[in-house]
Amino acid sequence: MSGARTGPTGFINHLEETIIAGLLGLMTVITFANVVARFVFNSNILWALELTVFLFAWLVLLGASYAVKTHAHLGVDAILNMLPPGPRKVLALIAVACCLVFSLLLLKGAWDYWAVFAELPPTSGRWFPTGFADKFRGQGWYEVQDVPMVGFLRFLEDWINFGESYEKLPKVVPYLVLPVSMLLLVIRFAQVAVQIVRGEADRLVASHEVEDELEAARAKAGEND
Repeated sequence: MSGARTGPTGFINHLEETIIAGLLGLMTVITFANVVARFVFNSNILWALELTVFLFAWLVLLGASYAVKTHAHLGVDAILNMLPPGPRKVLALIAVACCLVFSLLLLKGAWDYWAVFAELPPTSGRWFPTGFADKFRGQGWYEVQDVPMVGFLRFLEDWINFGESYEKLPKVVPYLVLPVSMLLLVIRFAQVAVQIVRGEADRLVASHEVEDELEAARAKAGEND
């Protein structure tokens, strides 16, 4: 399998890595601060647990698409390794097609769930979108349980809450990661499909045991040279 990554490198690649690392770092800082507040000052940061859960969800969902791009997902390729290049490519395309269909279904579900919190119409159609619903019940006033509203998001009060102020963070903000991450997942699987068609890769993911063995073999060959 080619070692090339899907998608653009450079700025976008570093941006994704920075966001993921930032989410992990922020989770660590908030959790540590809450532990100190509880055991040192006998207090508690009320919104710490809920915010950490949201950050973890962002980390996992954004990390899923990043792992597709970097071929970091776990894979079992014992059968593929026994096949010649032609059938191997066909099976790889079938696998990525299944992943694309599944991620498109996830994207529809994610949009439909998030859209009502943004006062936007969900899609029509049970499985695949056939348009947007003419009638829907907006839920822009829904707030999270503990995380307080922050000042720079006050514009949402006029946009989706009819001018009413928020006491807590509206759900539209943390749940935004659902459609964004599923869209990224669709894009990443599409990029893998293109990569396989062009012959730059011969499978969706490779087992990490095989990759480790290949790296060890290359290192040993380099020492012998």
